Amino acid sequence: MRVSRAYGRGAAAAAAVVLAATASGCGGGGSGPVVDGTAPPVPYAGPLYVATRAATGDDPAALLAASGAAGRALECTGRIYAGGGPDAWSEGDGGSTPEEGLKAYFDMYDPGVPRSGYRVERRDADRVLFSYDVGLRTKVAVIVAKDQPGRPGWGPETSASCDPAEFPAGFTDKGPYQIWTDSRGGRVPVTTLNTTDGPAHCGWQQARFLELGGPSGSREYARDPHGVLPPGSLAAAYDGDAVLPADARSTGYHRQGEELWTTPDTSRVYIRTSHGVEAWPAVTPGHGCA
Repeated sequence: MRVSRAYGRGAAAAAAVVLAATASGCGGGGSGPVVDGTAPPVPYAGPLYVATRAATGDDPAALLAASGAAGRALECTGRIYAGGGPDAWSEGDGGSTPEEGLKAYFDMYDPGVPRSGYRVERRDADRVLFSYDVGLRTKVAVIVAKDQPGRPGWGPETSASCDPAEFPAGFTDKGPYQIWTDSRGGRVPVTTLNTTDGPAHCGWQQARFLELGGPSGSREYARDPHGVLPPGSLAAAYDGDAVLPADARSTGYHRQGEELWTTPDTSRVYIRTSHGVEAWPAVTPGHGCA
């Protein structure tokens, strides 16, 4: 999904972008979120204000409606992953500059996106678009606004981001994302496949969860060799010494020596490694860590 294409930002303009240091997508270093850089000769050309609607789901249309202009400024390879706004800020939150408004975004929220490497892509009288680029394409967009009703100073109005798999490995390798690759070596969107360690605050850190997306929705599975998950959490027992069924097929997805295999029976998935095969059972609907 390339939502910004509707406003005419093409490859020629993106190729002309000159970024400094982490603006090219490393996402680290620097004393603040903004780095110096040269804006593209044809930046995002749409309006910096678009009325928003509260998202009633996480499908691309809902997220685009919820994120207003920020969602339209993205240049995702896949679908929009997250977006929202307008975000309210109080008198103590707003900044005296657009850069302080962007800093307020990170101070007020935990968006799960890189916190440095942003540049000014577009500047109007009362709004500024900050973009975080990877491969010269916008993967995170944050629009800060000035002196809105009941919200003095500069603060975050709308924001949107692409799938975390489109962020640099230097960022995602620090967690919590565990990015898989496909048979061609491409990074698999976390909306397609995602694994995470269990949350420590529930005492589940020795378990591991796998979420597999599909046309009919996502399904969740778990690896629980130490039995730390509550009784009834899993549809079947975890099997650390399983045998691949005859109808098992490789998905082509792999990560750090693990390969994901599936069968028509969706009650389990299979992880094959150099040491053997594990069967991860499905998580019972309604079970989770509060």
